[in-house]
Amino acid sequence: MSDTTASESRLERFSITRPDVYDLDNKYTEAALERHKREGLELAVRARWIAMGLTGILLVFLNPHWEVLWYHFILLLICANGWLIRRAGRVGQSRVELLLIFVDLLIMTLGMIVPNPFSDDVRPLAMQYRFDNFQYFFIILAAGTLAYSWRTVVAIGSWTLMMWTAGWVIAWWVATPIPGISERVSEALVGYPDVAEWLDPNSFMPELRVQQVIVFMMVAVTLAISMRRLNRLLMTNAGLERERANLSRYFSPNVVDELSQNDEPLKQVRKENIAVLFIDIVGFTKFAAGRDPYEVIEVLRGFHARMESEVFRHHGTLDKYLGDGLMATFGTPVPTPLDASNAVACARDMVDVIDRWNLERRRAGEPEIQVGIGVHYGPVVLGDIGANRLEFAVIGDAVNVSAKLEAMTRELGARVVLSNAVRTQVMQEGNNVTELTAGFAKHENQVVRGVEDTMDVWVK
Repeated sequence: MSDTTASESRLERFSITRPDVYDLDNKYTEAALERHKREGLELAVRARWIAMGLTGILLVFLNPHWEVLWYHFILLLICANGWLIRRAGRVGQSRVELLLIFVDLLIMTLGMIVPNPFSDDVRPLAMQYRFDNFQYFFIILAAGTLAYSWRTVVAIGSWTLMMWTAGWVIAWWVATPIPGISERVSEALVGYPDVAEWLDPNSFMPELRVQQVIVFMMVAVTLAISMRRLNRLLMTNAGLERERANLSRYFSPNVVDELSQNDEPLKQVRKENIAVLFIDIVGFTKFAAGRDPYEVIEVLRGFHARMESEVFRHHGTLDKYLGDGLMATFGTPVPTPLDASNAVACARDMVDVIDRWNLERRRAGEPEIQVGIGVHYGPVVLGDIGANRLEFAVIGDAVNVSAKLEAMTRELGARVVLSNAVRTQVMQEGNNVTELTAGFAKHENQVVRGVEDTMDVWVK
């Protein structure tokens, strides 16, 4: 990197007029920031309208004359400009928004420094600064914090410092003092120079003007630091919400809640007994042959959506999609006392859901969907695999046997095949196994491909 490029990078980092720039590659984070900023701008505009309305009422109380309409006009301009800022505000670079904020402060400054054209007041220009109008800038500063941009807050502080200082210096340069009154006040208050300056109508009291902008800038910087910390918190929260949303694509809501509160990493390799379920559309290759690809995709989407909902409803984990099927586990990433029962109940309800879907398809003149489901309970190894791209893997005999049981549904002419191991585990979990396995028939000593010993299975 050249010295010039490095210098420009440092200047950009400390620029106070450049809006916050975030890494918006992630759409979820961008949406969260956009939503929060939009809400902040809405609050800022409403707060501005309320503050300007109250200020207008206060001005009438302080100065019940027609000349107060000039200041009401200034307040209306500020309200209208706030509406424009809300329309222009967005996450990232927004030069229009910054320009409108600059216009905001310019309106405020000119409204306080330029003499009221509707007033016949002959008081010296310096006496306008005795009304302490500068405090109204704090309203703009406070409203700026609602936009969640620390650079905007610092910009408001620095621009106000420059405008207000330039304003009173120009006013002091062009003001026409009352001749001789300053000397008479000094003579009358000999020995009390501070009192003389305070009572002198020609004095702009520069020390007080400097104090105003320094205190204002200190408040702006303090608020900016708070806003920057808030931005970091907001970004962290958006990241956590994104991670939670990603988890919810694979795990049921209760598991997501537990993972969100658990400090133990998933990548710890361990061995657990879990229930594994495989489901597949029977004869899908034949079904898809000659059909429009979009129609096939829509059928798969409908199938996956319905089956995924049942997995999550029964506290299972969606391990992966397998083309026209899926694999689900019950007991991952953390085991529960009802893993086998949940798996069997899920299988039964999947069949019911498919039956209801087929009813809709028959009414629409579409062919029915037939499925095969295999469920087994046994030991597996759990843990993250991969280097840069991690995947939570479930490996073991229970997975293989469950897949083989799903394939057996074709041979047995059944829709669901349960292993005797999962039925035994349901009994141990204390559930009513008779109710959960109602309609299932026992087939003893079945040969399962890839499994050395014969198995007892339950078929429906």
